[in-house]
Amino acid sequence: MSLVCGVDEAGRGPLCGPVVAAAVILDPARPITGLADSKKLSEKRRLQLAAEIREKALAWCVAEASVEEIDRLNILHASMLAMERAVAGLAVRPDKVLADGNRCPRVPMPCEAVVKGDALVPEISAASILAKTVRDALLVDLDRRYPQYGLAAHKGYPTAAHLAALRAHGASELHRRSFGPVRDILANPPLWTEDDLA
Repeated sequence: MSLVCGVDEAGRGPLCGPVVAAAVILDPARPITGLADSKKLSEKRRLQLAAEIREKALAWCVAEASVEEIDRLNILHASMLAMERAVAGLAVRPDKVLADGNRCPRVPMPCEAVVKGDALVPEISAASILAKTVRDALLVDLDRRYPQYGLAAHKGYPTAAHLAALRAHGASELHRRSFGPVRDILANPPLWTEDDLA
């Protein structure tokens, strides 16, 4: 039996926090029903499936690339780095890696990129679910330390509320300085806060 590992990442688009990748080798003897692209599932269903994946998969690993690495390397290379770390962290070595998207991370086994793989390949769907649930939990955790940005609600994505908070409070060390909206705010910091206007 050839062992196939699916790998995917979460958090390429947000303005803050790490990019998180997961690698999963499913067990054919213990199928998991309902695997799909994590973005198409409700939060409740994602959490249920994530627990089932952890319990039933032959091997899984979650890894990340930090905000500093994203700013130093760029988001694409940081995403690949997180994927490479996730594959390297598997307790079982896969024979083949299937990566979501159109690029392969550098791994020591054959790798194939699958466009829309998170919707087509169960192993990649499982990886996308693990990566997203871990990253979402991390952002909820960070929200307790940085309540002014509303991270629990938008998970760091550039929503109107997040951009307004960035303009009011400036950027934190969580923010990706290489991303346009953050760079613009760092170049033009707020001269006054909402409180001054009240």
